[in-house]
Amino acid sequence: MAEHRSTPLPGELWQAPLRTVRPQDLTDIYAQPRPEITRLVDRGVLHRVAHGYYIIVPPDYVGRTWLPGLEAAAAGIASSIYGADRIVVMGISAARLLGAIPRALATAVVAVPSQHRPIALTDRSAHVRFVRRDSDALDAERIETALGPALVTTPEQTVLDLARRPELGNAEAEVRSAIETLCRRCDSARLAQLATDQRLGTALRRAQSWVGA
Repeated sequence: MAEHRSTPLPGELWQAPLRTVRPQDLTDIYAQPRPEITRLVDRGVLHRVAHGYYIIVPPDYVGRTWLPGLEAAAAGIASSIYGADRIVVMGISAARLLGAIPRALATAVVAVPSQHRPIALTDRSAHVRFVRRDSDALDAERIETALGPALVTTPEQTVLDLARRPELGNAEAEVRSAIETLCRRCDSARLAQLATDQRLGTALRRAQSWVGA
C-alpha cells in the first residue's frame, strides 16, 4: 500500500492490530527493538501512547501534532496484549464510539479475557480500565476507528452494561443521556433477549425507568 511506502517502517508493523505495537512484539523485526522504537519516535513515525505501547502515526501527520482518540488507543493497547478478536470496547467507551457521548472522556473501558491492571496514558491525563468478561458472550459489532476496526458492544449490550454499572469509567453524569440516545437505536426484542440471556433483568428495568419506557 502507498501509505506503507511513505514511512520508514517495516511492512510487518502495519499489520499490528489497530497499528499498536510493543517492543517485545518486534524481536523478529529488530535485533534491539527498544533503540529502534526510540529512533522512530524521534522521527515522528511512532507515537508513545503509554509506557511500552506505541501507535503508528498516520503518514499525513508525521512531523505534526497528532493524538489518537482515547477509545481507539485503548482498543489498540488491549489488542496488543490479548489480540484484536479477544477484546471488546464496552460501557462508556462503546457509548462514545457509538456517538452517544459527545464530550471527550478521561477513562476508557475495555472488556478482556483476564484481569489486567489499569494503564495510564503518557500523552494525556487518561487511563485504560480493563474489565474481565467473556468477550465471546458479549453482543458486539466491528466498528471502524481512526486506527482500524475494533469490536465494540452493540447499542443493546451497551445500554445493559451502562445501566448495570453506571459508575464504571467515572462518567456517571453522562450515562442516563447516553442510554436515552442508544435506546432510540435499540431493537427492543433483542434488548429483552440479551437481558434474559445475561441475567441483566435488573439493569434493563433500570434503563427503562430512566428513559420512561
